[in-house]
Amino acid sequence: MNAPVFVVLSQRGLELARGLAAVVPGEIHGLESRVRDADRGFEAAAAHLGRLFAEGTPIVGVCAAGILIRSLAPHLADKRAEPPVVAVAEDGSAVVPLLGGHHGANALARRLADALGTVAAETTAGDVHFGVALDEPPAGWRLANPFDAKPFAAALLAGAGCRIEGQAPWLAQSALPLDPAGALVLRATERVEPGSPERLVYHPPLLAVGIGCERGAAPDEVAALVRDTLDEAGLAAGAVALVASIDVKADEPAVHAAADRLGVPARFFDAARLEAEAPRLANPSEVVFREVGCHGVAEGAALAAAGPDGELVVPKRRSARATCAVARAAAPIDPAAAGRARGRVSIVGIGPGNPDWRTPEADRWLARATDLVGYHLYLDLLGPAAAGKRRHGYELGAEEERARIALDLAALGKEVALVSSGDAGIYAMATLAFELVEHGGREDWRRIELAVTPGISALQAAAARAGAPLGHDFCTISLSDLLTPWDVIERRIRAAAAGDFVVAVYNPVSRRRTTQLAELRRILLEHRPAATPVVLARNLGRDGEQVRVIDLEALDASEVDMLTLVLVGSSETRRVARGDGGCWVYTPRGYAAKRQEEGR
Repeated sequence: MNAPVFVVLSQRGLELARGLAAVVPGEIHGLESRVRDADRGFEAAAAHLGRLFAEGTPIVGVCAAGILIRSLAPHLADKRAEPPVVAVAEDGSAVVPLLGGHHGANALARRLADALGTVAAETTAGDVHFGVALDEPPAGWRLANPFDAKPFAAALLAGAGCRIEGQAPWLAQSALPLDPAGALVLRATERVEPGSPERLVYHPPLLAVGIGCERGAAPDEVAALVRDTLDEAGLAAGAVALVASIDVKADEPAVHAAADRLGVPARFFDAARLEAEAPRLANPSEVVFREVGCHGVAEGAALAAAGPDGELVVPKRRSARATCAVARAAAPIDPAAAGRARGRVSIVGIGPGNPDWRTPEADRWLARATDLVGYHLYLDLLGPAAAGKRRHGYELGAEEERARIALDLAALGKEVALVSSGDAGIYAMATLAFELVEHGGREDWRRIELAVTPGISALQAAAARAGAPLGHDFCTISLSDLLTPWDVIERRIRAAAAGDFVVAVYNPVSRRRTTQLAELRRILLEHRPAATPVVLARNLGRDGEQVRVIDLEALDASEVDMLTLVLVGSSETRRVARGDGGCWVYTPRGYAAKRQEEGR
């Protein structure tokens, strides 16, 4: 379950939510008109709750249950796809799971109630009477006939007895009315069997599907091979715990497509680990050994995932470009303990630092990450979004070290968020990560998943605060000559000046570099008026934010630092006076001329 969002409507609720968030980490969203200092604000409670619910975000409403019910009622559709929703009284006296009880709400409510020293008011019948939710088996288990769970539970509540067939300790340890002669059956099996309102069929995660394939094999071919292999053996797809292969296939789309279609993770083993399974292979191959260093990929991966007490139940089967085998474990398989996941580096732009300026996608990627890598300040700016994550914080200037550790962690199978302020692709970490992957000589880096999510850049934030100075053509120039020679930077300044672009200036000064901003000012003044508006925007979206508008002629390096974005208007950029004595800045795009033309 993703981290919940605590929704609070009063200052009293905020204090309670802060205490609960220390136990169950999550962001706190507060009604702006009533709540100060929440992690994120909102204006309309019903609309905000609806958005969170639609995004699948677990909700803890520190408010009256009725507010949650009325706000979310229009959004209710499929109870199997709805996120958990829990109501907590503002005085901490009551905790009520309202929605998604069997999909995390009951468990979440129990944790919150324990922290408050009270009892969760669970109302789902199975949990109350039997201490177990029949339609919510443990992680990895699948109920083959979920729609029969309700009439089955109703029969139990009416006094019928039930018996367990197969191994299902979580059922045996419950308060179910077990009876060896019971008319109702709870069946645990890895095989395909019919269910009914009198017979619930559970599939334990005992099967490991091993896959070998040629590079570029069609995903449909591999998925069809897996499906046919299971079907012909009478094995249930719901009993598959994972798909496994050799590590050089960690970036093979067909392997991941097969896992996705089964709804299970993909795990990978190196050649040495697969070769250790050689004595147990049904079809060892010298050809495979010469190619990848082990005598069998599909069978070896299935057996490695099933463990030393597992057995090969379906030897290698072939399609045109792939192989598949199935092993059965002696006990349920924990994918986290089997092989290695394909690691991922999510390169996340968090904007200027204010969580209101962080995109929902960035929030989702941060939530899924196990490890956060970044400059200390940027990780601190994440606030509650960093809770429960392993932090790898570095000093300013250690960009390559940050990128390397992120790639190394991902190569070990970790979910890593490489955090940048602003937009990660604008003078930030994304380009460095791709450069290292291209030139680093590390094949394991090339096999990881690498993705970028955009953030609000400093130039966008500065423009929004000032008005609309980027309304026409603009460019960005960094004055840092650490990586780019000054003669190249100067040539670009002259081109921007001649082209009359609005210029967003990054890295305007540093402690050792103070002359370049003055040179930029001199060059631009050759092409545009001395009174050209210049926006100086510092600490955007953070405490101490400052936005000033000065003339280009007055631009002075002593008033600027590395936390300042300098935005220089073009010759067309205008000021509009405000009633408070300040001004808006905008760059017209030609609509006035168009209106004049249309008026003729």
